[in-house]
Formats: sequence, structure tokens, C-alpha cells
Amino acid sequence: MRGDLLVPTEHGLHCAPGGFHVDPWRPVERAIVTHAHSDHARVGCGAYLCSREGEGVLRRRLGADAVIEALDWGETREVGGVRVSLHPAGHILGSAQVRLEHGGDVWVAAGDYKTTPDPTCSPFEPVRCRVFITESTFGLPVYRWEPAETVFDAIHRWWRANREEGRTSILMAYSLGKAQRLLAGIDAGEGPILLHGAAVALSEEYARAGRTLAPWAHADAEASAAGKGRALVIAPPAVAGSPWLRRFGDAALAFASGWMALRGTRRRRAVERGFAISDHADWPGLLAAIDATGAERVGVTHGYTAPLVRYLRERGRDAWEVPTRFVGEAPEEAAPGDGTAED
Repeated sequence: MRGDLLVPTEHGLHCAPGGFHVDPWRPVERAIVTHAHSDHARVGCGAYLCSREGEGVLRRRLGADAVIEALDWGETREVGGVRVSLHPAGHILGSAQVRLEHGGDVWVAAGDYKTTPDPTCSPFEPVRCRVFITESTFGLPVYRWEPAETVFDAIHRWWRANREEGRTSILMAYSLGKAQRLLAGIDAGEGPILLHGAAVALSEEYARAGRTLAPWAHADAEASAAGKGRALVIAPPAVAGSPWLRRFGDAALAFASGWMALRGTRRRRAVERGFAISDHADWPGLLAAIDATGAERVGVTHGYTAPLVRYLRERGRDAWEVPTRFVGEAPEEAAPGDGTAED
């Protein structure tokens, strides 16, 4: 009988044959990191392995002294007798699926992923395996994304309407991944775009990686005064209700997140508008990704695990829940009411 290549422990998913953890939630000696969001990349590990594409944003998050080794897509590395390679996950810049091969067995830990196009990162690549560990952030049939073009059209219409009324448009979005995806899809011809300081350095890393973003200015006091009543301001959700907003005068507040697909969530966030654009797979995307792996077993983690496991089992899949201790650290990462990662 084959042993499990990844086993949940108090530090996260552990690969005993390789002597490493994948996305540990506590500091460990050796970590393979799928991407730079804080629920996957913990500060304090002895050494990190990540994708070449994601090295810049990961170092921004971990600091200059972090020991980071980067792999090109598909490049293999022997780690304690386990063959490791990284493959695009399509979640944010550099997000990777981790392929592990040992004793003829192949596992893939997908981290966070999406299957829809996104110009800010390499597209999701299905990887054949015997065991696939999938996220389930939006693992309910109600979550089905509209095309990104439709969402951006709605953002532009909202911005124009606010401008005509002399109101500043504040669009709240997570500073790593979502802010840059918005900058890649928004038409700068509509007016000035300002960026909260939390997303400035990260957006610079995206530009350094060759991603095309709309021209923006740092939303400092001077730029904020000049853009009052006209600008679109991209800022983290933590600004809601803060004194920082006062610099923009009369402002319209909106939130860009997959959680905005549900009207009740928009009410709880106390925003005028919600734009459902996500960096995670929706329900059809999750099922398509799982099918594409050809996996015999499917581990489900991070999100609505029980409904997805039940659905897979009812259709003959060998599926189980993979426990996680992540409950959301920063206010901007916490999804409304369920503790899963913000997207």
C-alpha cells in the first residue's frame, strides 16, 4: 500500500520522505510555498522554495534576509529523495501547484488557483497525478463567475456615474493580486487612478515582472487632493471607516471580491456596490480542474470543504477533507463570516 506523501501536522502539510512542508502555517526548517499570500507564506522559515515568477513578491513579503530558492516552471529539484516541480496555478503572480513524485507515486498540492484568464500571471496548467489536493474557497454551486470583461464594464460605468456627481470612487481590493488584476483591466482613459500605499511596492514588482498595468499614482495627500471627485482609488478593505478616507471628500465605496456574488455579503460589508471578480476558481472551475488531473483521490482544503467532498463522493470520487488552521489574519484577508482567505 502506498503511503501518503503529504500528511497534516501541527505545522501544516508535511512531506516526511522529503523533509519539508508545503505552505506551512507555522515556521519550519524547509518550506515549499505556492504563493506569497500570508496564509500560505509564513515568515520565519529556515528556507523557502517558490516559483521564479513569484520570487519578487515573496521577497517583498518575507524580507531581504529570507533564504529563497526559485524554480522555473516545470524544473525539477530533488529534495530528500522526492522529485519536486512547480506548475502555474493562475491565482496571482507566481502562484504554483506543487508536484511531488516519490517511489512511482505522484501528488499535486494546488494551493490557490483559478482557471479563467488573467494577464497578471501565468495561466493554470492541469498536472496529471494520482492524488490532487484542491482548495475550495468558493466550493459551492452558487459561485459562478461572469466574464472579467463584464465586471470591468460595470466598474467603468460606476466610476463614470460617480464622476458626474463629483464623488471619488473608492474600490476596495486585496493589495496583492486583486489590486494588480484591477490595474490590468481598468481603462486609464476614464480618469486618474490612485493606489493606496499598501499596494504600491507589490504593483512595482508586477511591473518589474513584465506585467502591463494601467498608469497609476500613489494616493498620497497631494494626489488625493488633486483627484478628489474624479479619481478611482484602489485600496485595501481595511480603509473602510478609517480617517484615511476623509481626504477624498464625498466618496462612493465599492468592494471587488468573489464574495460580492452574494447580495447578503454586500450588505454586511456596508458598500454601495460589489463587483464579483475572484482570483479563485468558481464551482465549475474547481470541478474542471479536478477532472483534468485524472486523480484517483482528491483532498479538499481551505474553504467549503464538506460540500465539495460530499459532491465528489456522490459521484464516485475517493475524496476527503484536509484540515487547515488558517482562519484569516489581516482584516483585508478575512472573508465575511467564514474565515476563509479573501479573494
